[in-house]
Amino acid sequence: MRKPESGRSPRRAHTARRRLLAGGTAIAAALAVGLGPTAAQADTAQLPVLVTVDNVRAHMENLETIAEYNGGNRASGTAGYDVSAMYVIDQLKRAGYKPKKHTFEFDSWKQHSDPVLSVTKPEPKDFVHEDDFSTMTYSTGGEATAAGVAVNTDSGESGCSADDFADFPEGAIAVIKRGGCTFAAKTQNAADAGAVGAIIYNNQKGLFAGTVSELSDIPVVGASDAVGAELLAAGEELELHLKVDAEVVTESSYNVIAETKGGRKDNVVVVGAHLDSVEDGPGVNDNGSGTAGVLETAKQLAKLGKPRNKVRFAFWGTEEQGLIGSTKYVEGLNAKQLDDIALYLNFDMIGSSNYGRFVYDGRGELAGSLTPPSGSAAIQKTFEDYFESKNQVSEPTEFSGRSDYSAFMENDIPSGGLFSGGDSVKTEKQVEYYGGTAGADFDPYYHTPNDTIENINWNSVDELSDALAYSVERFSKSTLPVNGVAPRTLQAPVQAGMQFDRQGDHWLR
Repeated sequence: MRKPESGRSPRRAHTARRRLLAGGTAIAAALAVGLGPTAAQADTAQLPVLVTVDNVRAHMENLETIAEYNGGNRASGTAGYDVSAMYVIDQLKRAGYKPKKHTFEFDSWKQHSDPVLSVTKPEPKDFVHEDDFSTMTYSTGGEATAAGVAVNTDSGESGCSADDFADFPEGAIAVIKRGGCTFAAKTQNAADAGAVGAIIYNNQKGLFAGTVSELSDIPVVGASDAVGAELLAAGEELELHLKVDAEVVTESSYNVIAETKGGRKDNVVVVGAHLDSVEDGPGVNDNGSGTAGVLETAKQLAKLGKPRNKVRFAFWGTEEQGLIGSTKYVEGLNAKQLDDIALYLNFDMIGSSNYGRFVYDGRGELAGSLTPPSGSAAIQKTFEDYFESKNQVSEPTEFSGRSDYSAFMENDIPSGGLFSGGDSVKTEKQVEYYGGTAGADFDPYYHTPNDTIENINWNSVDELSDALAYSVERFSKSTLPVNGVAPRTLQAPVQAGMQFDRQGDHWLR
């Protein structure tokens, strides 16, 4: 699952710059816990040296081989995922860890055949699946031919209130404009008003991928703005045929969790990457690269002795179906266990072929980010300062809800991490920063069969795995900048009732 690579301003490297903590007492305290000037830390850190690109590459090659011999992918619920988990578990055991499977059940949405959306009156027309419309995930199955009735479509909050359906005729199909609230709320309001189906058309150009998160009461599809305009133009004579062939079944999956033997149990650093791929390919970048970087970091950290803070490594399952593994894990923690987590670091794709150095927006400066939990800004600065010490440019990327940090942030846990770019387009200016090709996606092979070892940028893997290793080593020693009392006052408080606009690759609203 990926995040948009948008940045306000890059961080340029200046080797002469040395930032000290304000106040002599703060400096002395920082040095006492190993938090001296950033460049010195980067030069003396051991993990970035131990975590070599060759070793990370070996893990990625092994994951690709596993996919090759197990149906071509490593998707959750497949042999490819199971063998990938066995590999991770074996590697962790060899390094002295005691990895465990964290199992969970979840509602898995299955679509058995393509949906149908047609105008039957006044002028018959069949719309094209995946060009004009697509099923909202977790739509219930069903079929209906009925009048299509627009629901307050002049409003930016079409369908968000029961009042919008005051005159809605029971047994009709609701035509609703996107915006103002979640798709789940719009669909439930339509069902409560007696609708037999719902079509939510885009309030922006083009088609979108949406979800209602839990099984809906009526069939619901998302449509492009052009489809919406056609439906509204038909007026009161509009009649529609809608069919969705889908259901929800209960399935089980698991994460792999391992933690250091030593370290404070009440100040845990959680480091995560999703282990599963999509069904369409081996997922060597998405997310074999993040998995490999985290795995090798875990192996090398074990050689450094007991850390001051416990480090917990998590390899998430079922991420590609909606961040399910990480969400189930966080939901299963009690209040004390949540409070014991100092921070979460997420690594989802670090080897994109047309890469960038993207750091999650812990300051909440980008338009697509929610205000992150206190302490997230310090994590962002840790990565930025590391890249700066290496004369490498970095840019912020949105906290948009598209990866496994989501559940941690929603529980007020400071979060951060790295990303090498996905389905956004590289600019000319970004070519100056990273090289590569302007006008092309950062990862043209994202979610395709060509997400293979041949299409990995090894400079990206080298640079981002070094930064990954550095952050783990630093926070294993001290989390003072993240959850110390004084630094936390510099960050805006978490939003009440935080909810991301996205769940993985699907829009919630």
